[in-house]
Amino acid sequence: MNSLLRRKSFEDLMENTQEKKLTKALGAFDITLMGLGIIIGTGIFVLTGIGAAKYAGPGLMLSFVLAAVTCAFVCLAYSELASFLPVSGSSYTYAYASLGEIFGWWVGWSLILEYSVGASAVAGGWSAYLVGILHACGIDLPKALTAVPADGGIINLPAVIIVLLATALLVVGVRESAKVNRILVFIKVGTIFLFLFLAAPHIEPINWEPFLPYGYAGVAAGTAVLFFSYLGFDALSTAAEETKNPTRDMPIGIIAALAICTILYIAVCAAMTGVVPYTMLDTAAPASYVLEYIGMHLGSAIVGTGALCGLSTVVLNMLFAQSRALYSMSRDGLMPMGLYKVHPKFHTPYMIQIIVGLLVACITGFTPIHIVAETCSAGTIFAFLCSCIGILVLRRIYPDKPRGFKCPAVHVIAPLGFIFCAFVFSQLSSHTLLLFVGWSVIGLLIYLAYGRKHSTMNT
Repeated sequence: MNSLLRRKSFEDLMENTQEKKLTKALGAFDITLMGLGIIIGTGIFVLTGIGAAKYAGPGLMLSFVLAAVTCAFVCLAYSELASFLPVSGSSYTYAYASLGEIFGWWVGWSLILEYSVGASAVAGGWSAYLVGILHACGIDLPKALTAVPADGGIINLPAVIIVLLATALLVVGVRESAKVNRILVFIKVGTIFLFLFLAAPHIEPINWEPFLPYGYAGVAAGTAVLFFSYLGFDALSTAAEETKNPTRDMPIGIIAALAICTILYIAVCAAMTGVVPYTMLDTAAPASYVLEYIGMHLGSAIVGTGALCGLSTVVLNMLFAQSRALYSMSRDGLMPMGLYKVHPKFHTPYMIQIIVGLLVACITGFTPIHIVAETCSAGTIFAFLCSCIGILVLRRIYPDKPRGFKCPAVHVIAPLGFIFCAFVFSQLSSHTLLLFVGWSVIGLLIYLAYGRKHSTMNT
């Protein structure tokens, strides 16, 4: 039992950062843009339509608000954790240092689910927009190559291709990836404003009636699904070890990204449900569909192209976060040490990056998007729950260690974050919860068979 609950010390974690294997190339602006790059994506361009049609109707705006309030509590905790422990690994590292090795492994295993499945869902949305744009241009790709087997196809080939391209870029280097991300984020944000400019004049308030067709239960269920849209700031903390001044830059980037994204989410949701009756929004490309609905075919094509750029940044950043979490786990011996390799020229964990890319490509090529999105939310929320507890434990263990950012009223904020996250977790479907439990059991068996024996804490 002692070995299961042994903690990675602050000194050991900080010693890892002294290896200087990963390049410190990111500033506060890059972190903010990375946040916009990963948060603004599937939430606006894919799940808004599905969430309105199946879960909350126009009340989906309240779902975004509830998700944002929950994330605000967690966001403050993550800002302190990222400035206190500026190392790769995100929630995995925080849980390892605060709750012990078994919880660190459990959270790390959940992050594998979160980022792999999340990137797969986003790639599926990317494919839907590409197919829609090509259809508008008179080009129809065969369904066998654009749909998963459950939807009558053989493989979702466009989704596989975008995952492999993003993987190749990440292998080349974080600095190059950040440059591409910056360009794509500006295109994406511009696309959102263009959509609002074109759609807003066509809003019919009657479409917002009834505002809560599925009641408050629908709002809560919508929040559980949309939580997937806010997992970006969690992924941001995986970049701490590659940030120039993490104690300053990480809190600024995390908080700024969350605030900007929430405002844009609510605005886009209001426009979509105000222009098109919510029952008609059950599509993986709702932004393009809304503009097609009001006859703006050129605008639909432009917004669809911008959505492609936007979703590309999400795939890029999720794959980045996944590889960094696994990099930290292999460095600690919980995963095979052979994965703990940094490319001598590009200074990136290329072995893990390639493996992650191939795994995600397989998932996105053959799995329906709605299943992967909700399963991803389960892994995200569990990581948040552990981080809300972890920050209190670290305050007790290391009360005098310097922190670049301190969560205000931490003994109120952290418990509220835990309660809100627990509520959202309880709203997940029984099918999703069973998948998460099954995933956790598999992870526990792997840890007991391999991780516990090979952990660097044994030496």
